[in-house]
Amino acid sequence: MNEPAVSLSLKRFLLIEQCPETWQGLDLYLFRDDHVHFYVGQSHLAFARVWEHLLGGFKGHSIVGRFVWVNWPRSMNFTIELFCSQDAQFGSVGGDLDLAEQLLIRQHTPCFNVSHNRVATAVPPTYLPPNAPFRRRASLRKLIFEAERAVKAEDNVLW
Repeated sequence: MNEPAVSLSLKRFLLIEQCPETWQGLDLYLFRDDHVHFYVGQSHLAFARVWEHLLGGFKGHSIVGRFVWVNWPRSMNFTIELFCSQDAQFGSVGGDLDLAEQLLIRQHTPCFNVSHNRVATAVPPTYLPPNAPFRRRASLRKLIFEAERAVKAEDNVLW
């Protein structure tokens, strides 16, 4: 049985501390906004790897993580997608994790993937580059609090 793909805003992702059981088999991930794909990656547990990128961004250990934080709060509206390499959409590569990742990179030409990306998409000029100084160097806890407030406000508008 294949795990369902997951797509949610970064602000909602930040509010999930433990990987839901139904996401345990998801081994591919994608960072994007409405128009541009920023990064595609793979990991045995994609949920945990996305968190590693986010935490590593504060210290410059992850280019996509740093990109998220230098563009905060706008980046809280980025979308995080999690996939399973065994899903039917990767049938052409036989569910091979490496080949599924390469397929996603070729399809989306993300900004920060170098390998398997012939023509990486340029970072839109409306965003700060990942090497820009932090505009707001808040703690992760404060950023999560901001994300929580934004989610509550968004949910109140929907009702």
